[in-house]
Amino acid sequence: MRKGVRQRWLVDYPRLVPLAIFLLVAAVTALSVFSIESGQRIREEAELTRKAQAMAFAIERRAYSNSAFLRAAGALFGSQDEVDSETFRQFVAELRLDSDYRGAEGIGWAPAIDSGQVAEVESVLNQGKLRSLRLRPSIVEEPRSQLVPVLFLQPDTLRNRRALGFDMYSEPVRREALDEATRTERPTATGRVTLVQEGGGKEPGFLIYMPVFEGGIGNRTLKGFVYSPFTASQFLTSAAELVSGEETPVRLFDIDEGERVLMAQRQGWDPDRSTVDRQVDLAGREMLLVVQASNDNTLSSLSMITLLFGLAVASLLLVVARLLTQQAQEDSRSLDWFAEQNSIRNSLTRELNHRVKNTLANVLSIVSLTRRRAENLDDFAEGIDQRIRALSATHDLLTQSEWGTTPIRSVIEVELAPYANDADHDLVIEGPPVELAPNDALSLGLAIHELATNAAKYGALSTRGGKVSIIWTLVNERLARIDWTESGGPRVTEPTKRGFGTDLIEKIVAHELRHPVDLEFLPTGVRCKLLVPVREPSEFALRSPPTQLEEQ
Repeated sequence: MRKGVRQRWLVDYPRLVPLAIFLLVAAVTALSVFSIESGQRIREEAELTRKAQAMAFAIERRAYSNSAFLRAAGALFGSQDEVDSETFRQFVAELRLDSDYRGAEGIGWAPAIDSGQVAEVESVLNQGKLRSLRLRPSIVEEPRSQLVPVLFLQPDTLRNRRALGFDMYSEPVRREALDEATRTERPTATGRVTLVQEGGGKEPGFLIYMPVFEGGIGNRTLKGFVYSPFTASQFLTSAAELVSGEETPVRLFDIDEGERVLMAQRQGWDPDRSTVDRQVDLAGREMLLVVQASNDNTLSSLSMITLLFGLAVASLLLVVARLLTQQAQEDSRSLDWFAEQNSIRNSLTRELNHRVKNTLANVLSIVSLTRRRAENLDDFAEGIDQRIRALSATHDLLTQSEWGTTPIRSVIEVELAPYANDADHDLVIEGPPVELAPNDALSLGLAIHELATNAAKYGALSTRGGKVSIIWTLVNERLARIDWTESGGPRVTEPTKRGFGTDLIEKIVAHELRHPVDLEFLPTGVRCKLLVPVREPSEFALRSPPTQLEEQ
């Protein structure tokens, strides 16, 4: 029962069932990929959070280490009345900045002075220099009362020498950080600036200031600032090295009045990937660290394998289901064909029985009439033989047409074939194309045979110059009229005794054709009028046209 139902589904829905199987497997595959990707995404988010935390810790660690060096340098300047350039150089050299001070340009000293101390500072600034240096911007260009010029900056490189003499208090971002460091007395970082070392470049950077005071409690005055300049990208790279060797995309932003200002960015940044934000305290200044996932948003290897495998299985099942539906359809067509053949066989059997009975009835009628009118055994045998042969000739004609429709002309020509080529007689056979049913063709054949036999013995076909005309016309779509007319033969007289042919035509043929037969024995020749029904093929067809399966 269930197997039949499943097979019925395959037959009734040959395209829907394979497609439904494909979509079902595809949906399971998609659900599996979604589950895998969800788990992978959770793991990636956890890993990204870990990296962001580690990176934020590394940045704060770098800033704390740098602040420690600045505190040491601040202690030097706070404990000494005067520190010359050589002493400062030796002190910085002892700090081993190359190994422990990554990301910074160096350490510098900038005294806090007023406008009256400019000449004194310039004198110190030019000691041992080949060219004369002046504080910039100059007091003349920008009059101001307080200055914080760069006096020392180690290591002594061409890049760092560009910063010597620059008054950091003249620039707003640096001045804000200097004031904040003085207020808090702690290392303080600036926002985004362009270092003087860059010359005409635009590379972002920042500075960390450590204030240095002199005097005792209650009588302290600002002496100056120990500071370190940083290139933001180098500082970020040095902090990333503390996390791992992996190239993790990172961005560092300064927060200026609630707005993000990009400080540095590592290579590989993709705006379409997921990110994690972390607040960073860089020497007392709030900054934002944005860490991005290293992997893009494409499917993972396991998801790709699952997807490809699922699609392969779905496609395979689609092909198999399609083959099964085709097989089921072929089986269904075969069963239908066998059922049709069985029905046809039953119909043929019933039709054969019917036609055999009709033929036997005709034969019995012929035998009965022949027996009653035969005077001896030879006449009986001859009459039976001729009439059975006529019946057989019409049967052959019907067999050639596979018991379909048979033209009137063919039936007449078969029965008159023995007289067609006789030069002593004239046969006229005329009429439109009309097709007859098998039983009607048999009855007409018997009638024509009897008329032709009578004409050959007593009528127009018995003498030279005789003429027989068989002309038919269509009375309407359902009825044809056939006129048999003899002329040119011996004079005809009304028979005093009814013969077999007359009875056969007026009784058997008229009964089979379902219309009366008008038979006249005129002096000029016999004249017979028959009405033959013209039936639709559906009324007598044995079977329907062959199906596609039969033709194959």
